Formats: sequence, structure tokens, C-alpha cells
Amino acid sequence: MMKTAAHYLLLCAIAVICVFPFWWTLVTAISTEGNIFAFPPTFWPQQPSFENFVEVFKAIPIWSFFRNSVLIAACTVFWKLALCSAAAYPLARMRFKGRKLVFGLILATLVLPSEVNFLVNFITVTKLSLVDTYTGVILPNVVTAVAILLLKQAFEEVPQDLIDAARVDGASEWTIFSRIMLPLIAPWLATVGILTAVEAWNEYIWPSIVMSKPDEFPLSVGVLYLRGTFGSSTRVIAAGTILTILPTLAAFLFTQRFFMRGMDGAVK
Repeated sequence: MMKTAAHYLLLCAIAVICVFPFWWTLVTAISTEGNIFAFPPTFWPQQPSFENFVEVFKAIPIWSFFRNSVLIAACTVFWKLALCSAAAYPLARMRFKGRKLVFGLILATLVLPSEVNFLVNFITVTKLSLVDTYTGVILPNVVTAVAILLLKQAFEEVPQDLIDAARVDGASEWTIFSRIMLPLIAPWLATVGILTAVEAWNEYIWPSIVMSKPDEFPLSVGVLYLRGTFGSSTRVIAAGTILTILPTLAAFLFTQRFFMRGMDGAVK
């Protein structure tokens, strides 16, 4: 009993630590009075109002930024699922010379921070004339080692007898991949898709490097215009931050069951 209580206390403490930054930002966004940086901080809004959110819509073209973010996230998810599943299937189910070496090299990229690739990626998109384009933002993020690893594990959990039976019936590798394997690993595809969508939505550094036209900025970059327009209005900046976060929270809440099914399969 005491052990269970200790576990719940630990989980509650972790939950408070995770939720506090979001709650403090929300309180700041809907408050109109009080010292934002007071210590101890205020945990409840004072004179709550949505006027800070109204100011955000007046200050920046937030719907345009929102549309750009949706486009970038949707294209990134589509191409990552297509390319990473196509890469993971042969690594999981085909036997060819150098397969382990290729997979080892892919895993080796996990030790490198993403910022290491910025210079090479920028030179590449410049040579391809993709600067100031959505393709330039999307292209470096469509293949990642984590996605290939998760999908490879998913393909390996499909019974080999099912694949052998399809081959006996005359099915081609493409038919097995597209008509049998992909539907069976749908929860894993959903997991990778959700993680990719959140990552693409929150991406800030790379889009700010590649894009220079304000009307094409995603929401994560465009919302920083509030800092220049309202240099002293931390409440308006907090309101813009909340508007940026809400879509990812809503998407995760609606797709949570797919995410948990995929993670459960990955653990097994």
C-alpha cells in the first residue's frame, strides 16, 4: 500500500513539474493585472480577460501562419511515413549484403544533435534553389533514424508465416508491403505520424533559417513578431504562445489512443 502511494506521489510530482510552465503561461495570457514576475508566482489569473488573445489576432496574420504550419506538418507527416516505411521494410524483412551495416549507420546518426546538420542542409537546399520554399523546410525532416527504427520493429512483429503465405500465392514484394504490411502496422504508423506532426509544428530554428518571407512563416516563427510589436507586453506574447500550443494539445488528445497502441506495440 505504501509503495503504491509513493508511486502515485511521484507521478503527481512529475505531472506538476510538466504542467506548471503551461499553466503559468495560460495564467499570464488571461490575466490583466498583477506582477507577472512576482515571487512566489501567481497561480490564478487576476481580472481574467481574453483581450490579450484579441491583440494577437490584431498584431499578426495568425491565420496565415496557422495555414502554413498545417501545410508543412501535413506534408512532413506524409513523406516521412512513405519514405521511412519504405526504408524500414527491407531492413526488417529482406536479406541482403550490408543490411546490418546500413542499419548501424542509420542508428549512428542518433548520437548527433539535429543542429549539426543545419550547415550541410542549408548548403544543399541552396544548391537545389529551395530557399524560401516549403520544400526546403520539409525536405531535411522527411527521413529520421527514430522513425525507421520504430517502423522496422513494427515490421519485425508481423508473423513471417503471413508473408510466406502471400509469396506462395504469388504476391509481389510491393503487394506484400502495401496491401499486407502497412495495414497491419497502422498503430505504429499513427505513432510516428503524431510524433512527426508535433515535431514539425513546433520546429522553429530550421524554418527561421530557410524562410525569409514573413507571409510564408509557420506559426512557431511568425508568433515571434509579437516580441517586436509588443516588446513590453509579455501577456500578449504568452497569449500567442498558447495559441501555438493548443493545436498540438488538441491533436494529441484526439489521437491518444492510436499513440498508446503504437507505443504498446513498440514495447512488446
